[in-house]
Amino acid sequence: MTKYYTQEYGFSIQSAALLAACFSLPGGVLRALGGWVSDRLGAYKVTWWVMWICWVAFFLLSYPQTEFTVHTVSGPRSFFIGLTPVLFTLILLVVGVAMAVGKASVFKFIADEFPDNIGAVSGVVGLAGGMGGFILPIMFGAAVDLTGIRSSAFMLLYGTVCVSLVCMHYGFRSKVSATASTTAKT
Repeated sequence: MTKYYTQEYGFSIQSAALLAACFSLPGGVLRALGGWVSDRLGAYKVTWWVMWICWVAFFLLSYPQTEFTVHTVSGPRSFFIGLTPVLFTLILLVVGVAMAVGKASVFKFIADEFPDNIGAVSGVVGLAGGMGGFILPIMFGAAVDLTGIRSSAFMLLYGTVCVSLVCMHYGFRSKVSATASTTAKT
């Protein structure tokens, strides 16, 4: 994020670092709220809504700053489509809050789905998160280098959320159907 702010919007490294730190702040503070909401509504519902919020946000963030000219009957007309730094930061704040809530719902999933192996599964999930925190910035840098488009990192996240939503839909649809048929038989 720091690199994005400095390269895309021309922020100083100090301002960019402060904004990047503000993104991670909700992750710690709002995780407890996410746990509470997951306990009340269920891990599936909370995660489903978090994924949809991230899907919309990453769609908006993935569109690169675009300037184009349309030749109209009255002459050329130029347009600009892009996020201002304020709008970009607000959308990232929404993503930060959603991800904080989503982190808690993932651990609620673990408790619900693996009650006898909470420690081991939590360790694997923590390992995956740590590896993601290490590998994703490298992948994002490679995506930007490959495409030359800074927002390609958000395109990658958008695609990942799309795949996750599809997997959640089909993965839990069969489980919900199985639970409903078991309940109907009793």
